[in-house]
Amino acid sequence: MAQAELIMPKMGESIMEATILKWLKKPGDKIEQDESVLEVATDKVDTEVPSSYAGVLKEILAKEGEVVKVGKAIAIISTTITAADSVPITITSPVAEIKKEVAVTAGVSSNGHATAPVTNYKDSSRFYSPLVKNIAKEEQIVLAELEAIAGTGAEGRVTKRDILDYVANKKLGKSITTSRSVSSIPLVPASISGGDEIIQMDRMRKMIAERMVDSKRISPHVTSFVEADVTNIVFWRNKWKNEFQKREGDALTFTPIFIEAVMMAIKDFPMINVQVDGDRIIKKKDINIGMAVALPTGNLIVPVIKKADQYNISGLAKAVNDLAKRARENKLKPDELAGGTFTVSNVGSFGNVMGTPIIMQPQVAILALGAVQKKPSVIETPYGDAIAIRHKMFLSHSYDHRVVDGALGGSFVRRVADYLEKFDVNKSV
Repeated sequence: MAQAELIMPKMGESIMEATILKWLKKPGDKIEQDESVLEVATDKVDTEVPSSYAGVLKEILAKEGEVVKVGKAIAIISTTITAADSVPITITSPVAEIKKEVAVTAGVSSNGHATAPVTNYKDSSRFYSPLVKNIAKEEQIVLAELEAIAGTGAEGRVTKRDILDYVANKKLGKSITTSRSVSSIPLVPASISGGDEIIQMDRMRKMIAERMVDSKRISPHVTSFVEADVTNIVFWRNKWKNEFQKREGDALTFTPIFIEAVMMAIKDFPMINVQVDGDRIIKKKDINIGMAVALPTGNLIVPVIKKADQYNISGLAKAVNDLAKRARENKLKPDELAGGTFTVSNVGSFGNVMGTPIIMQPQVAILALGAVQKKPSVIETPYGDAIAIRHKMFLSHSYDHRVVDGALGGSFVRRVADYLEKFDVNKSV
């Protein structure tokens, strides 16, 4: 039998390494092609790695808990393929600067001389790209100093520009703005009594906590509220949900209808669909809608519907259901959690009428959808005003006041409400 290497695959544009959580197979086990062999964790998501070959797992090369770089062999599989049929697994080569980082990590500097590591950056729960770590090592920046640098990248990450600016300012002796100066933020210790239970945060909860704090620090949050009459939508959904379930085998929820209204409003106000990079505003071409999903563990994850404006209601319903299901089953791919340009959070699913959601960096806005409730409401009729029972909900729009003023943030959420209230009840699904 021929032998083939199982390689740590590339699981996202910015992901250069992953931690092995659990081997699902042991040496001697038979493996089918595309069958999951192990679980790994990246800074974005926990996921399973499938086998590229059918055969028998001969040897495991990386232990559970070990951090493995993309492209490195993690197991040997005995296969039935011949040498002529064997095609090595190729991984997209990192850019030259990343190769340089790998050399430094291995103990060799860019000029070929041996280097002594300044510190172990893996001790940090914060994610740093290989390039950032490379620069930090070359500039002798210790871990505590690196963690204090304010990040302007995606989800508050330290970018190449951030660390180079930090190094330049440091050499000039200028005051350096940091994000995590322990000395400047007094910590009040928790009081613990004998009957209290101490629960250690898991890895995902630590990341969520860090990113939420970073987002509040980076973006001055403002929230605008609008109440929308969604009575027509409620009646329309009640009319079509059973037929849709029977035809598609999927539930027709309110979420895809709300996302459609958000997309139409984004097209009317494209400056909501932007990101901030330092002093630059990046106007995004695609409309990629993130949707917050609560996990059974109590944590939160935000899969992304890419180019969501290219879907109709039926397509959105399928995409929403699929992503939510796989999120709860821990089967999302890392790329399905990246690239969002606007996020929607359905706080109404917990019975909440409104909320003040925190922005997903580097996006500039997020919309919380409140619970749909029956309310007495004054409506206009050809015969004068009347009081009727209507289905209403609150929309809570949080936005980054650095680039989104009240006029834009308020007008956008009002437009979403307008589209919901003017929903075409004659459309089919």
